Amino acid sequence: MNNATMEDLVSLCKRRGFIYQSNEIYGGLQGLYDYGPLGVELKNNLKKSWWKSMIYERDDIEGIDSSILTNPLVLKYSGHENTFTDPLVDCKSCGERFRADQVPDYCKKEDLTEPRQFNLMFKTNVGPIEDGNSFAYLRPETAQNIFTNFKNVLDSNPHPLPFGIAQMGKAFRNEITPRNFIFRVREFEQMELEFFVKPGEDEEWHKKWTDLRLQWWEDQGVSKDSLEIYHVPDDELAHYSKATVDIMYNFPHGLEELEGIANRTDFDLGSHTRGQKDLDIDATVAENTQSNAKLAIQDLENKQWVVPYVIEPSAGVDRGFLAILNEAYKVESLENNKERTVLSLKPHLAPIKIAVIPLKRNENSIVMTSVDLKNDLQRTIEGRVLLENTGNIGKNYRKHDEIGTPACITVDFQTLEDNSVTIRDRDTMDQTRLKIDEVRTFLAQNYQI
Repeated sequence: MNNATMEDLVSLCKRRGFIYQSNEIYGGLQGLYDYGPLGVELKNNLKKSWWKSMIYERDDIEGIDSSILTNPLVLKYSGHENTFTDPLVDCKSCGERFRADQVPDYCKKEDLTEPRQFNLMFKTNVGPIEDGNSFAYLRPETAQNIFTNFKNVLDSNPHPLPFGIAQMGKAFRNEITPRNFIFRVREFEQMELEFFVKPGEDEEWHKKWTDLRLQWWEDQGVSKDSLEIYHVPDDELAHYSKATVDIMYNFPHGLEELEGIANRTDFDLGSHTRGQKDLDIDATVAENTQSNAKLAIQDLENKQWVVPYVIEPSAGVDRGFLAILNEAYKVESLENNKERTVLSLKPHLAPIKIAVIPLKRNENSIVMTSVDLKNDLQRTIEGRVLLENTGNIGKNYRKHDEIGTPACITVDFQTLEDNSVTIRDRDTMDQTRLKIDEVRTFLAQNYQI
């Protein structure tokens, strides 16, 4: 288990170009962050890994990418307009506002106002006239447009139950107190799957997806020792949930939710469908007279319409990024009382897959050989191959240890004589000498890149 502090991770992210405070030159904006050159690569690699596991490795899930601006009717019938709130209190002593369950110790109880509900959704005007009626919400989650596209996906890509629809994308929540770096922010990305199952098979699929998601996080480099399963008590469940399992991770600031897997029953499709009275809906839903689509699937055996139950694994990209960074961060003791910082990222997540380093930056023959090798590798490697032509070989090794590059390839004077190069492994620091025409096979065998 890692002992990195949040300060360690924030410092690394700023220093090496993973994450910056958004609008920092104007003092920043709380709860908003920008991903730098290395951060965007790691973040995209994490999303690619999720998409691959959901879409490419399965035949029962389709992907979509829906709009961020959301019709208010969607969030009315989903229950968000009435329930997507947090209790807010003001401290009369310090003048700050807090969520009622996150009041710091320095605020005395007698100095707090009575809690009042605060809606977390962002509104924006649509069209040229701001009259209060023409507005949309910035979506607070990616799930709802999956439900509203249920019929569209089925009509164009028919599937029997069970099947799923997956989506990644931005979501927005007007958090009262953003905190803990990128853990709780106002603009973030989600990776959500809505998996539609027959009523009665929901509990079995809930267990299956919990196990699958635990294994996936382990495949990303998150140790089982850092994860815990939390069965959300009945009195803490969301209004749509029959049961929810949270995968909890030991972040630097404490044990918190990394991903939730919810059994949403037939609440969502039942809420958004037309003809509710003609369908056997188990969940308690508000009457909907405005939907124009039947969000149900016909059971071909008995010719009856079924409103599927939904199992929803929902993970935050930013929280996943933070967990993976924390797991990979190590400070190792070396000889002569020296230390090195290492990000032991899985190769498929590493921002830089391979660094090609000319031993002497102003030796034209070495540099050009390095350029040719870099370009040749880039043609077949999915991800960034970097030409690191900045001089000192030792400093270059330390830099790439710290940013998680799995291996560095050094081109030197011997390369000009026998066409061989040195490959240095990030984790072991072992060095292997081999011919350039053997490099691609070596990387595929040892790093799966």
